[in-house]
Amino acid sequence: MRGPGTSDQERTKHQEQRTKDVQVVVTPRCASTFAALWLATALLPRTAAVKHQHLARLDASRISMACEYAIEAYGPDADRLPRIVDEAFDEVDRIDRLMSHYNAKSPLSRVNREAAQHPVAVEPELFDFIADAMRYHRDSGGAFDITVGPLMKAWGFFRGEGRVPADGELAAARHHVGGAHVMLNPISKTIGFDEPGVELDLGGIAKGYAVDRVVGLLRRRQIAAALVSAGGSTIYGLGAPPGRDGWDVMIQDPIDPRRVALTVQLKDRALSVAGSSEKSFEAGGLTYSHIMDPRTGRPAQGVLSVAVLASSGTAGDALDDAFFVLGSEGSRGYVSQLRDIEAFFFLPASAHLKSERASARLANQPPPRRRRSAEAPAKAEAPKARRRPDANRRWTLVHLRAGF
Repeated sequence: MRGPGTSDQERTKHQEQRTKDVQVVVTPRCASTFAALWLATALLPRTAAVKHQHLARLDASRISMACEYAIEAYGPDADRLPRIVDEAFDEVDRIDRLMSHYNAKSPLSRVNREAAQHPVAVEPELFDFIADAMRYHRDSGGAFDITVGPLMKAWGFFRGEGRVPADGELAAARHHVGGAHVMLNPISKTIGFDEPGVELDLGGIAKGYAVDRVVGLLRRRQIAAALVSAGGSTIYGLGAPPGRDGWDVMIQDPIDPRRVALTVQLKDRALSVAGSSEKSFEAGGLTYSHIMDPRTGRPAQGVLSVAVLASSGTAGDALDDAFFVLGSEGSRGYVSQLRDIEAFFFLPASAHLKSERASARLANQPPPRRRRSAEAPAKAEAPKARRRPDANRRWTLVHLRAGF
C-alpha cells in the first residue's frame, strides 16, 4: 500500500504550450517524485505550437499526494485552459487534505485517532470512498486491505526504508489488521473501530480516485482530450489527442528500468501499475517489497509487477495491489467476476517456466472470435499490446481479461 499524504508542502508547476507526439512510460507507483513520468517526444514544427486542429494544448504538473501529478490537455479555449488545469490540480490537493494519513489535521487522521473510542462522523464523500474500498477488500478475499497500516509500520515502510520485524512485533501488528475491525454506519455516516491500534491507510486507492475526480472535472469543463497521471503509476487517457486513436503508454520493464516491457493505448480508460521495485529492501538473501499480503502479514512474493487496465483510476489502483498479492493463478477467479478489466502479470521467468510456455503457445494462436461474458472464467491470453520478443528477458508475461 502507498501513502497518499504529502509530507513536503512544496507545489511545483511546469507549463508549456507546444505540440508533441507523446509516449508515456508508466512506472510502478511513486518511487521518485519527479522521475516517475517520462515523456518520449518528437517535436512538431513551431507553427503548430499553440493550436492544433482548433485545439489549444497545455502541459502542467504539480506535486501533491507525495507524487508529481501531470496533465496534458487539449481544449478549445487557450485562455481558459490554464485556469481549468489549475482547478484540476486544486482538486487533487483537496483529496490529499481529506484522505492523507500523514497529515494530522486530515479527517482520515481524526478517524484513526478517535474511532476506537467512539464512532466518528465524516462527510459523505469520505464515508462512501471508504465503503467502496471495503468492497474491494471483501471481493478480493482480503488481498486488498486499507487496514494494513500497522503492517507497513512494523516492516518499516511508513516514513522508512524497510526492515524485518521481530516475531512479536509482527504478531501484534497482524492483530490489528482486517476489515472485521471496521464498523461503517451508512445512515449516520460514522466509522468505528472495535479496538485501539486499528488504522486506515488509503494509499492503495486514493491516487486513482484523485485521477478520476480530475477526469470528471475536465469533462465538465469540455476538455476534448487529456492525459492525467498520478506519479506515472495511475494514468487515465481521456479521449484521444488530435490526429491519434488514443494515448500510447509504455510500461516499464520490471527488472531493467531503462527498457520498455509493453505498450498499450488508452482511450477513456485507466492504467495502474504496482511493482516490487518501487520500494523494497534486501535481508537474508530475500527481497521484501512494500506491497503487503494482509492475510499473512508479510510482503507479497512471486510477482515483479502488475499492470491493470480498467474503466476508472480507482478500480485500477485497488486491483493492481489485489492482483499483486493474489498472483496470476490466484487472480483468475477474481478477474472473471469483474467487467472491463485486463491484467498483465510480470513474473520471474525462472519461477514460472510453465506459465511462460503457456504464454508462448497462446501467442501463436489466433484471437478468440467471440467475447466472453463477465461470468466466463478468465484465461491467459496473448496481449494485443505491442512488445518485442526478447530471448534474454528475465520475466514472463501472463495476461488475464474478462468482462468485455
